Amino acid sequence: MDAVTQTSNTSSALTTSASTSVTANTEASSVISSDFETFLQMLTAQARYQDPLEPLDSSEYSGQLAQFSTVEQQVLTNDLLSALVSQMGGSEMAQVAGWIGMEARTSTPAYFDGTPIDVVSKPVTGADEVNLLVLDATGDVVQRVPMSLAADTYTWDGLDDDGEQMNAGLYSFKIESLSNEQVLATSIADTYTRVTEARTENGITKLILNGGTSVEASAITALREAA
Repeated sequence: MDAVTQTSNTSSALTTSASTSVTANTEASSVISSDFETFLQMLTAQARYQDPLEPLDSSEYSGQLAQFSTVEQQVLTNDLLSALVSQMGGSEMAQVAGWIGMEARTSTPAYFDGTPIDVVSKPVTGADEVNLLVLDATGDVVQRVPMSLAADTYTWDGLDDDGEQMNAGLYSFKIESLSNEQVLATSIADTYTRVTEARTENGITKLILNGGTSVEASAITALREAA
């Protein structure tokens, strides 16, 4: 499904969600109004048929009115909070829908399908040598590639040391920083992967990346146009 279709579907879902929220709030208000009218009728009947020798204290009327008012305000407050939560969730979804088709920077494993993957290089201070470690889905290092210290990104072409293309699948990357041939640090490397879908799961906005990897929208640290 392409970005246009995804955006259209997302907009439709947002419209439906907004309509549902408005309908729910309207129904809640109608129920409160109906209950209040019933309450007044009961209160009037109670006053009409009370024992004239033992009339009800006016404080009892005030207490009952105050009790109903408290319940009414609580219901309306809950409805307002629900509407705000729904609106904020919909707003975030509308925003990330525009990310579909772009490349997102994330530290999650990237799916290799024959297309080169851009890896962000961030060696530690003091390193005089840096290697890219390529790990397969089981976590085993399948390749160690020397990198330039000056390069901000490295394009991994997916070819092994014999020039053969590696199998399609998920790969993760690490940056190995060295000084005087001694390892200073090994850190997880970010990659750029194309966003194919946006969805909401249990109130959390998530992005689906090329290959099916799911990542929370809040975990995305950068976006760029697809090459």
